[in-house]
Amino acid sequence: MKGYCGKILRINLDERKVVKEDLNMDWAKDYIGGRGLATKYFYEEVDPKVDAFSKDNKLIVATGPLSGTPTPTGGRYMVITKSPLTDTIASSNSGGRWGADLKFSGYDMIILEGKADKPVYIDIKDDVVEIRDAEHLWGQTTSKTMDLLAKDVGDKAKVLNIGPAGEKLSRIASVMNDMDRAAGRSGVGAVMGSKNVKAITVKGSSKPEVHDREQLKQVVSDANKKIKENGVTGEGLPTYGTAVLVNIINENGVFPTNNFQLATFDKAEEISGETLAEKYLVKRTGCYGCPIACGRHCKVDDLEAGGPEYETIWGYGADCGLSNMGNIIKANYWCNEMGMDTISASTTIAAAMELYQKGLITDQDLNGVPLEFGNDDAIIEWTKRMGLREGLGDKLAEGSYRLGEHFGAPEVSMSVKKQELPAYDPRGIQGQGLAYATSNRGGCHVRAYLISPEILGLPEKLDKFSIEGKPLWVKTYQDLTASIDSLGLCLFTSFALGAGEYAAMYNAAVGTNHSDESILESGDRIWNIERMFNMKSGLKKEDDTLPKRLLKEAIPDGPAKDKRSLLDQMLPEYYELRGWDENGVPTEDKMKSLNI
Repeated sequence: MKGYCGKILRINLDERKVVKEDLNMDWAKDYIGGRGLATKYFYEEVDPKVDAFSKDNKLIVATGPLSGTPTPTGGRYMVITKSPLTDTIASSNSGGRWGADLKFSGYDMIILEGKADKPVYIDIKDDVVEIRDAEHLWGQTTSKTMDLLAKDVGDKAKVLNIGPAGEKLSRIASVMNDMDRAAGRSGVGAVMGSKNVKAITVKGSSKPEVHDREQLKQVVSDANKKIKENGVTGEGLPTYGTAVLVNIINENGVFPTNNFQLATFDKAEEISGETLAEKYLVKRTGCYGCPIACGRHCKVDDLEAGGPEYETIWGYGADCGLSNMGNIIKANYWCNEMGMDTISASTTIAAAMELYQKGLITDQDLNGVPLEFGNDDAIIEWTKRMGLREGLGDKLAEGSYRLGEHFGAPEVSMSVKKQELPAYDPRGIQGQGLAYATSNRGGCHVRAYLISPEILGLPEKLDKFSIEGKPLWVKTYQDLTASIDSLGLCLFTSFALGAGEYAAMYNAAVGTNHSDESILESGDRIWNIERMFNMKSGLKKEDDTLPKRLLKEAIPDGPAKDKRSLLDQMLPEYYELRGWDENGVPTEDKMKSLNI
């Protein structure tokens, strides 16, 4: 099939051996590519009970069949591994240009096995693949690493790397690429660090062939027209970036504040996308092939850097009770330099602030920087300490759940399956709560973004307080998202596009004959194989839940006052729609119907 390179790089780090294999095209037909196909390989090759830091764990970096093609946002890649944060499947997603360049080098996927005996980086230039010494890079921040690698391999090569947090096995470490893009979630950077791999550089010279270039040109033109005409992708995101959501979510009364103790923030305007654009924005940026360009490049004092995104602004802002946008930009910068997930890092600091509020963390633990809600200086200093595992930062580097557990109060962790929740209070958005609870990679908004219908009214406006029909909406969004991730596209395109548009682009590029229904069926298959991996790793029905605060305590303020999550009323219907038994286990008939 066109669209694919048809080749995998399998790299055994124990033996420093590189093997080029043919891609399993039968699996590609069922699992598309990217997230789905890499998960199939991982499911077949790795024991679900493996320790995430064992050398028997593998780390797969995968593109989709539309990565590197002219399709809108076709530059994404996925990182698949066993997560050290959640002990479930991790599939973390990033944009930028690195993914497209891996395809240009002639490979759909890289599988890292074993562990190098000392720090290394991998240099890929088309057919030439080398494992090189990286001891001069070890300990460097992410931007310094990229600068040093430019001298080694040339400034045209694209760089994927980890920071000090990944080297020190922080469970919230990310994989960074193209300076400020991140495969952020689930601690994938720590797994790369556990293998002593500092970076992977790529430089390719050949674009992938497509099945029908004229047909692809037409369907891409149609898709770009819809993206341009859509209010979110054509105006809101390009103008204000993802932070356009700050005022919208706050006005709906679901903007978590002070570690989800409140749901509105009276200083939201000061950290809004409008304020960012007016006072700090230097330029807009976009990933490979992206017609939206939601990325920001901002300046404060003498610091100029990429970001911050909505989730980061919320995490370091309202969730920590502060509104100093300049310090939020600086904290975001240091989080990227350390190579950490900005959602987990910022909300772990918020959890630490609640532990300090409760008197469980004391001044003796803090070395002069109090963890008080609203302390502007705390977010920058504690981000650095977390990345370097200094003092109490060593405990924060484990994530909020293990931090709370250490102090006898795991309930302060606003997480699902030990992964920190993003910037939407599910007590006032019932479908999003179900999506959080059932997410295969723990607390996450991009496994099913119910904010789109429940808040933004796309593709239609749903009552955010109602539970009626929400299980089916969640299942449909989960399946569609799994397919989008597997194609190698950005989820943001789904504000404007539906399953039909994705099927049309896939068919034109690859030569398949997919319909709306079969694209969703592929997503269902991917969701179920992820679920099966998690069940075999020890996941139980009891893990499909939300933090106790969100189930038992009503929202105390704002437009969603007195609301709490009604998860228990939605979960049985969701299981039934999935074809799972009452314990959330995929039935034999379900697995057989999906050819798993």
